[in-house]
Amino acid sequence: MRSNLTTLCYIEKDEKYLMLHRTKKEKDINKDKWIGVGGHFEENESPEECLLREVYEETGLTLHSWKFRGIITFMSNQCQTEYMCLYTSDDFSGNLCDCEEGTLEWISKNEIASLPIWTGDKIFFKLLLNEHPFFSLKLRYEDNLLVEAVLDGTDLFSHTEI
Repeated sequence: MRSNLTTLCYIEKDEKYLMLHRTKKEKDINKDKWIGVGGHFEENESPEECLLREVYEETGLTLHSWKFRGIITFMSNQCQTEYMCLYTSDDFSGNLCDCEEGTLEWISKNEIASLPIWTGDKIFFKLLLNEHPFFSLKLRYEDNLLVEAVLDGTDLFSHTEI
């Protein structure tokens, strides 16, 4: 069974994030969505080791520094619960390579919400853009529809502020 611990990273450059358009795998919960880069922990990896390995494997880039922004509990009636360590980085080197999972593109931060992304991703993008301190975000989906969002213990569906 695959680990249910993952990393997710948004690499920043010139007010843009490096986004991955997931188009190449047939059986992919993220098929046709735009997401960051990252993936599942391998045995005995720390979150940082997973982050660095996954970013390099998917992009060809080497991160030199990064910021741990939050933990996301992703629940769905279509897969097991996943715990994602969310990072951002603006200090990296290397050249982009072809990604086996889709197409990599630099997308302006203010255009991301208009892309086909998960509804819950819009919540954490807003948190990232507003420089929200470290957060815990629980996202629960039923049949790909977001039915629960809890930020640091507060139900967002009953509050209008983030």
